[in-house]
Amino acid sequence: ELQQKVEETELLKMELQMLETERVRLSLVEEKLMDVLQLLQQLRDLNISKRALGKILLSTLESCRDPQPGKAQLFEVLDTLQQELTACELLHKQPVEQAQSPRSLSNPLVISC
Repeated sequence: ELQQKVEETELLKMELQMLETERVRLSLVEEKLMDVLQLLQQLRDLNISKRALGKILLSTLESCRDPQPGKAQLFEVLDTLQQELTACELLHKQPVEQAQSPRSLSNPLVISC
């Protein structure tokens, strides 16, 4: 009976470790998603065209077509999208103060079409 309790404890420890790993992974995805949403908000405030935004998105999806081994595909897509959005020339043409209007700072997650 004691051996069974020890085995159950070990299983619970392993499950807890897996849950913690998943929590960290989800936290990283959430942070990356927030970064992407903030960049999209800045681009919307700068009146980026739908065509330009569509090209960025298609470029991202094309580059992530074949997932890299050992890298979560969702995180890879978000990471690539963030890089594509960050590289957008429109963000670099405007001063930071203009790119972050008071409206975008009050609620960075609201993106209207």
